[in-house]
This record gives sequence, structure tokens and C-alpha cells, in this order.
Amino acid sequence: MNVENDTDEGCQDHINNNRPLYIFYSSVVGLEFVFGLLLNITVIHVFIFKLKFWKSKTIYIFLFNLVLADILLLIGLPVKAYNFQQCSENKVVCKVQLFLQFLNRGASIAFLTVVSIYRYFSVVHPEKRKVLRMLKHSPQISIFIWVLLGILTIPAMMQSFIRCHSNEKDEFSAVVLLREIVFYTQIFIPFFVLVYCSIGIIRRLRNQKSIGDRTKLKRAMLLVTAVVLVFAVCFLPYTFTRAVQLQRIGPVMSEEKVAVVKLYDGLVCLSYLNCLLDPILYCLSSTKFKKLYVSIYFPFLLEKEPMETSEENSQ
Repeated sequence: MNVENDTDEGCQDHINNNRPLYIFYSSVVGLEFVFGLLLNITVIHVFIFKLKFWKSKTIYIFLFNLVLADILLLIGLPVKAYNFQQCSENKVVCKVQLFLQFLNRGASIAFLTVVSIYRYFSVVHPEKRKVLRMLKHSPQISIFIWVLLGILTIPAMMQSFIRCHSNEKDEFSAVVLLREIVFYTQIFIPFFVLVYCSIGIIRRLRNQKSIGDRTKLKRAMLLVTAVVLVFAVCFLPYTFTRAVQLQRIGPVMSEEKVAVVKLYDGLVCLSYLNCLLDPILYCLSSTKFKKLYVSIYFPFLLEKEPMETSEENSQ
């Protein structure tokens, strides 16, 4: 029997045997797509028409690229929702969806990390002007991140057959190994960097007596802590489950492997929540963005005082 056909049948059997669960997964992904797309469109509106991000502060360039990464990831979600109900027979569409998933999740992580690093050096090490000047080359850094991630994502497209569904039956190969090294590197290295930044800000906050500086440090700590929480909720659970799943690559679908596959697919759905949570991080990154966004889309949440339009010095 043809290998690809055999794999498709195995995938379809797995879905059919767990139909209610995968209908639920498909519905969750569909809702994430609808709400995530609407939310990120409103964010793009603020960045382009209100903030004019290309003329503004360094941090806005990074945040705008984060929005782009989220939208490009959302574009592939309808295909993912379909694959939770019916295995894709179009291998090109399957690979493109996987490429978008790997590329844009990596980009989201990269820009979240860069924003946190920028805030860390701004409030903890403002004397390190060389680093801050380098980070202010935000357009060049953004282009470099996209190009680098595009190159690193190529292994996701190189296999002769890559399943859109996580019920993989491919043998472990050098290409798979390279793909997984890239995957885990872009998760764990940024996570440890973020934890380091959080600890550094907390230490500085404890020793800071100036009220103004303490306010800046608290905002920075809140931002970096929120990013760490996004990692902990959206990325880490499915990352660890992926490691367990890789240990069970093979042609036989044992009951244990089926359970791991179902758990992994559920955690993949959870990972897409970062597209809904990132706008909260934009508000924590910039007081000006938060006030503009709230005044346009949630004016009933505004206080009675006039809206303050000037950005704080730390941004």
C-alpha cells in the first residue's frame, strides 16, 4: 500500500474514532481565528492610522511586526480547523500551513523577546547606550528576524510528506531532527532570556527608592512577567507534550500514543491563544497605545480625566 495513502487512512481513522473531541478542537480553532483576526485588525488600525508606527518610537516597530506575525498565523487556522475534522489530501496546502505555523509562531516569540529585552535595558541598564542604540535599529532587526526565521523554517517543508495533523507516522530522520532543534531552540532560549530579564527588573526594583523610577520598573516588570505567563500558558505545555510525542514516532498507533496525540492537539489549540493575548502586551508596552486603543474601541472604560497623549520617557 502507498505510504502516503496509508498515513492518510491512519489519520482519518484516528479522527473518526475521536469525532466529538476533534469537532470541539475544530470549533475552538475557528473561534480563535474569528476573534483573533478581528482583534488584530483593530490593533493594526491603531498602529497605522493613529500612532503612525513608522514615525514613532522603536518599540512600535517591534510591536507592529508582532501583529503581522499573529495575523499570518491566524490565516492558516481555517486549514487547521478543517484538518481537525478531515485530513487534508492537498500536500501543498498542508506544507504551506505548517510553514506559516512554524514561521509566525517563531516570529511572535522573537518579537516578544526583543520587546522585553528593549524594556529591560531601558529601565535596568540605561547606561548601556551602545546596546540601546543597536536596539533602536528596529527596521533592520525586524528584517533580520524574518529572514533568519524563514531560513530556519525551511526544514518544515523539506520532507516528502509532512502531516498537517499531529498523528505523524514518519520515521525519525536528519530533517526531522533539524526541525525539532530549531523548534525547541526558539522556545527555550527566549524563555530563559525572559526569566533573566524578570529577575533583573525585580532586583533593580527592590533597590530603587525614586518614585518615578519605581513606576517605570513596575511597568517593565509587569510587561516581562506577562510575556513569561504567555509563554507558560501558550507555548510550554504543547512543547513538552511534543517531546513526549516524538518519542513515539512509528507506524503503530498504540493506546498510549493515541492519548498523547489527542493531548498534543488540544495543547496546540491552546497555543493559538497568544494571538488573543498579545494585544494585552501592547497595552503593557505602551501607555499611549493603551489609551488610544481604549478611547477608540472601549471608550466606556476611560476615566473622566482628559486623555493623556504624551508617551512616558521610558518608551
